[in-house]
Amino acid sequence: MGEGVTIRWGIIGCGDVCEVKSGPAFYKVPGSALSVVMRRNGGLAADFAKRHGVPRSTTNAEELIFDKDVDAVYIATPPGTHLSYALQVASAGKPCYVEKPMARSAAECRVMLDAFERAKQPLFVAYYRRALPRFLKVREILRSGALGNVLSVSHVYQGRADPERGKPGWPEKSGWREDVPESGGGLFLDLGSHVIDLLDFLLGPLAGVAGHASRRAAPEGSAPRPAPEDTVVFSFETASGVIGTGRYQFHTASAVDRLELVGTRGTLSLSVFGKEPIDLNLGGTHERIETEQPEHVHQPLVQDIVSELAGGNQRCASTAASALRASEVMDRVLDAYYAGRADAFWERPETWPGAKAARA
Repeated sequence: MGEGVTIRWGIIGCGDVCEVKSGPAFYKVPGSALSVVMRRNGGLAADFAKRHGVPRSTTNAEELIFDKDVDAVYIATPPGTHLSYALQVASAGKPCYVEKPMARSAAECRVMLDAFERAKQPLFVAYYRRALPRFLKVREILRSGALGNVLSVSHVYQGRADPERGKPGWPEKSGWREDVPESGGGLFLDLGSHVIDLLDFLLGPLAGVAGHASRRAAPEGSAPRPAPEDTVVFSFETASGVIGTGRYQFHTASAVDRLELVGTRGTLSLSVFGKEPIDLNLGGTHERIETEQPEHVHQPLVQDIVSELAGGNQRCASTAASALRASEVMDRVLDAYYAGRADAFWERPETWPGAKAARA
């Protein structure tokens, strides 16, 4: 590929995430086009294609991957299928953009990374916050030295309880995000992964990771079996000496999302999943900084990917290598709950100490 070419995309799994957050980016970014979409439900795939002006739809992922009119593939399915689809894309010798988390475990991530290195093709991961103006502004503030020496960082997340929880049929309606064979864990994998990757982006790789996970908030029978964790606390430090903590509690009565960085000259705080202004407090002065939130949140990252594939100077900041680091952190935190995460742990729920403790 070279400058002036159009990167033609195929999407595997054109579901909800593709409607606004990601899908339109592939035909709105200059030098990018969306050629084919795939979904197992042919009617829904055809409907998506019609509404988004995509020439073709299919129910066959392999057909899409090896299609001569597809230059690169976006995998937008749950993590349980990321590995198998990604290996097919690598075998086709094409670049790939895969949803986050990269896979169910770091072990699966490493297999994917190795496959694309052998194929000499790039593998990008949808940690799109690395390209959003909101978090680029935070990085700019940190690099300016405005906070002085950064001493600590913390993130607290509490998710509101689902009002349907406990009602007949709720476990089946709760979706793949709390179905361990599909997701690799609980909501910590889906939401916490964004935060861990963001901390890596802002402060560098996390080290000295230690943590605990439990199932405390959701009652017995309130999630598909096998039951994942819903309460997570962990700590870490960075190479520059910043000490950090994270606390995640899902299915709680109130909602909280607060990231705070404390430096010798001031503090910076914001939500990770919201759009309100960034709070910057320096020596008694308080500033609220507004940033742009694009309509399609994947678009800035997709723009970087298209530029890189077309031979431009811009490089995508979210790679398989950086995404692997996020999965390694999550594995370390969740290791004891699942009695190890280096194997197909989702197939042996009877061995999970964390799930056993929750049922005791």
